[in-house]
Amino acid sequence: MKLSSRLLASLALAPAFPCLADDIEDSVIGSLDALVVTGKAENLIGEALTASKGQSDRRELLDRPYLRRGELLEVVPGLIATQHSGDGKANQYFVRGYNLDHGTDFGLFVDGMPANYRAHGHGQGYADINFLIPEFVERLDYQKGPFDARLGDLTTAGAAEFSLVNRLERGFAQFTLGEDAFYRAVFGHSVEAGGGVLTYGGEAQFYDGPWVLDGDSHRYNGIIRWHTGDDENFLNFTLLASHGEWTSTDQVPERAIYQGLIDRLGFIDPTVGGDSQRYSLSMNWGRRSDDILWRANAYVGYYDLDLYSNFTYFLDDPVNGDQFRQSDQRLFFGGEISATFEDRKLFGADTDYTVGFQSRNDLIWDLELARTRNRLDVNPVREDDVFTGNYSIFAGAETVWNDWFRTQAGLRGDLFYFDVESDLAVNSGDQWDGIVVPKLNLIFGPWHDTEYYLNLGGGFHSNDARGIFTRIDPNDGVTPVAPVDPLVRTWGAEIGTRTQWTDCFTTTAAIWWLHNDSELLYVGDAGNVDAGPDTTRYGIELAAYWRPNDWFTFDAEFAWSEGRYDDIYLPGGPMIENQVPVVLSTGLTLGGDRGWFGALRTRYFSPRPLAPDGSVKSEESFQVNARVGYRWENCELALDCLNLLDRADNDIAYYYTSRLPGEPAAGIDDIHLHPTEPRTLRASFTWFF
Repeated sequence: MKLSSRLLASLALAPAFPCLADDIEDSVIGSLDALVVTGKAENLIGEALTASKGQSDRRELLDRPYLRRGELLEVVPGLIATQHSGDGKANQYFVRGYNLDHGTDFGLFVDGMPANYRAHGHGQGYADINFLIPEFVERLDYQKGPFDARLGDLTTAGAAEFSLVNRLERGFAQFTLGEDAFYRAVFGHSVEAGGGVLTYGGEAQFYDGPWVLDGDSHRYNGIIRWHTGDDENFLNFTLLASHGEWTSTDQVPERAIYQGLIDRLGFIDPTVGGDSQRYSLSMNWGRRSDDILWRANAYVGYYDLDLYSNFTYFLDDPVNGDQFRQSDQRLFFGGEISATFEDRKLFGADTDYTVGFQSRNDLIWDLELARTRNRLDVNPVREDDVFTGNYSIFAGAETVWNDWFRTQAGLRGDLFYFDVESDLAVNSGDQWDGIVVPKLNLIFGPWHDTEYYLNLGGGFHSNDARGIFTRIDPNDGVTPVAPVDPLVRTWGAEIGTRTQWTDCFTTTAAIWWLHNDSELLYVGDAGNVDAGPDTTRYGIELAAYWRPNDWFTFDAEFAWSEGRYDDIYLPGGPMIENQVPVVLSTGLTLGGDRGWFGALRTRYFSPRPLAPDGSVKSEESFQVNARVGYRWENCELALDCLNLLDRADNDIAYYYTSRLPGEPAAGIDDIHLHPTEPRTLRASFTWFF
């Protein structure tokens, strides 16, 4: 057979770059092993509804060198996960111009079970994923904007869902030792049991950190999961358990460092920190009945937290100090059921219809805020029993009109019930509220392996239930407080493209816009809710993913965003505090199943306004993490170097008023920062069986 010059060139490239040989005739390449591309470089043309939708597989997640497990979420383009307190506390998140605090407006899920907490003691939408063991995550799916009818409360900026493993290919035990008393042990195994697969494992982690004050952070996690079935017909049950305790080095005033009062890694209050625990049982079920695809999940769990913080030191109480305790104890339960009716018709076009129902409930007792000193109560501020119930229906129709145009239209309706019983009777009450939001996604192409997306959608976020009924400031029991709306409407739009240059090279681009009718935030250390003005954000995101073979991966992501209060004449200024204008991340991973392997990742985020008039800004941050190791058939040795360049950046910075002993009674406006951890080494040994 005579081959063309193009075919000869393709064959020459195939061994090193197999996905570049896409056009080779089947008869020629039939004997070659095809590369199955998964993860962020996977071809989603014909499946994705937006340019900003993506996924990361187990291999990509575990190949990343990371300081804390919250950084797994940094596979979401433009998302930053940092920390302003101890290692046991939820991370601080930033994405698309939002300072998400600990999760507000970005939804986190684990196999359909929400990880954000409403009416949380420390802040609305608080999302702590420290209960996850990274080695048991199969994949992470993410999307941006309010364009999916399945997603509702707290997902305006986007959402990410962790899917846990159904079966471990091999059992494993891993031990990690690191500087500053870092010790971690984790194990897992899968066995046949009860007509399915039983997967189990556990984790113990201890860490003091580089701080002058030892972090004394220790956490224990466990998982038991039973699964049976295939991708369409399945049933699984998962039990998760987690317990952690820690001592915090919270953010510190910059002036204290410059004046030599404390070390850069020093502290002001040595008794802040906390402890938390979480236990959950969840079920996932799927069934195909001819052309109807059924999906359902249900979950129930228990969670509690005691958190001690001190951000202003001696500003409010010069004698006892400003330390406070936030306590949260709750039972959470809910679920979802949906049916997709495939291969139906809409005006003669092929259409899949999906309808579903969701419920999510939080029964919270001993939701407390108290002023403390050395973790002992000095003055209780408020105590509440809260119930929030959410009952939702959603429907969508995905239609293929022709070979270059498809649509997905959806509608979502949510009904909420809020019930608060406060120790101050005037701040108690109950109320129903509801909201309906539309979604419309238009997909054009593909032309030359490129799809184009136009996405429009409404969203919302709920407010902390306490803010709905608070009439009197609980701090003094006298000052009137205006209650806030239970639900806040949001709107979003996005224009984007996705190009699949080859089976292993993907690029995406998106221009997006988001509007909030009001920024609502529960002020945990004050015990009330501030209703902020309406805001508008917009930005650009670019990404490229290249995986030419099974031992080389490269990715690069760029995000630019801008946010403003719509009222440009606000007294403080129009800028949204702590919005991150520029985020840039890149990564390179080398190595296969045997021999040497390595990874190098960089993350940059730009200076950001700390005051609404732009007069005070944070410094930039540029972090580099690296890994090198060697794999044998049954074991693996790896060395991680975190903050490779040993840069003295800051994880977080705020600008507000605080007071140290001897300072004026009115306090001093200052930047308060939490430093990044200095360069640190961690060595891991993994045995497979």
